[in-house]
Amino acid sequence: MSGQPVPSGRVVVTGMGAVTPLATGIENFWPKMLAGENGVGPVTHLDPTEFTTRIAAEVLDFNAEDWLEKKEARRIDRFIAFAVAASTMALKDSEIVIDDELRDQFGVLIGSGIGGLTLMGDQHRRQVLQGPSKVTPFLVPYMIPDMASGFTSIVHDLRGPNTCVVTACSTGANAIGDAYHIIKRGDAVAMLAGGTEAPINEIGLAAFSAARAMSTRNDDPAHASRPFDLDRDGFVIAEGSAVLVMEDYDHAIARGAKIYGELIGYGMSGDAFHITQPRADGGGAIRAMKMAFNRAGITPEQVGYISAHGTSTYYNDKLETMAIKDVFGEKAYSTPVSSIKSMIGHTLGASGAIAALTCLLAMRDGKLPPTINYEKPDPECDLDYIPNVCRTADVEYSMLNSFGFGGHNVTLILKRL
Repeated sequence: MSGQPVPSGRVVVTGMGAVTPLATGIENFWPKMLAGENGVGPVTHLDPTEFTTRIAAEVLDFNAEDWLEKKEARRIDRFIAFAVAASTMALKDSEIVIDDELRDQFGVLIGSGIGGLTLMGDQHRRQVLQGPSKVTPFLVPYMIPDMASGFTSIVHDLRGPNTCVVTACSTGANAIGDAYHIIKRGDAVAMLAGGTEAPINEIGLAAFSAARAMSTRNDDPAHASRPFDLDRDGFVIAEGSAVLVMEDYDHAIARGAKIYGELIGYGMSGDAFHITQPRADGGGAIRAMKMAFNRAGITPEQVGYISAHGTSTYYNDKLETMAIKDVFGEKAYSTPVSSIKSMIGHTLGASGAIAALTCLLAMRDGKLPPTINYEKPDPECDLDYIPNVCRTADVEYSMLNSFGFGGHNVTLILKRL
């Protein structure tokens, strides 16, 4: 069709934005991560007194009215506001000029594992106390996970493919991988892609506490998230968002874009095992990694950094380590691995997108973020987890893992350009 671009088959990242418990904006967030700063503290969004877990990694420097009109900022759920902010930052960072022709070929794919849990909880409370007529008509549109994409597309007037991924904690990585395929097949020239989550509210805290998945190190929040450490006792719930501008390589080159890196491999699999626990043999994670390497056309020996899912839970850390060793063989022991969740907690559906952003910055700057709170080695977790202090390294290829409840496994492989 006339006006439709011929895809190059290559997809690059030309802009990034982030809202995290360490800071908002990559220029603020990245130095703090390299310094090993900690974003975990006592819960302030609500009174946590009655909860088993009373700590979280909250975003404390965010005001929705800085990114949206006041009326909209007060109506929408926090997860949507995060997505709009991260997208706005990513577009500005990319310096892309969106004319009417490109507008129709520019899509949005921002996922959320949970969606508008805070708004739903608030409105349920209103319905119980005040009656059904007091429930806002905005509840459904601002609660459903796809509205991160929908609202962002409206704010920026982007009319290309507009969709959503919901795969629990692997959502952000799936969103980036699926956007990659949309661009590769020519359905869009560029996509905003990533994840967003705002689960720190009464029902979210109660639900994860009931599942006994979270750390209860309430008196020592700075040391609560400790991936791969022998004394880990669960993940720390967190909120945030990361969004990438993903673009056809030829289009990016033609406009002289700054390129952070190229996505060259995307693998995914299902455990078909348990609603929350990973498969005991690590088979799902192994298949996702092998698929990503097959698509990327490189070998594990070429990877210089692994951003692990690394939740600080017993089974995840043990089985991810096992899976990496299966895929990488002896190279597993000399490949640096770290979990940024040690610093920012587990942002659920946003975690894979924040990890992708981190991999790209690590390759750009030659600096690998540490796994902080790594104090007591676990004999079953015996890789090089970059303990406590960042490391300088020249990395051409990086890999990230992202796993989710329901048996979702995602691996992305990125290349520095």
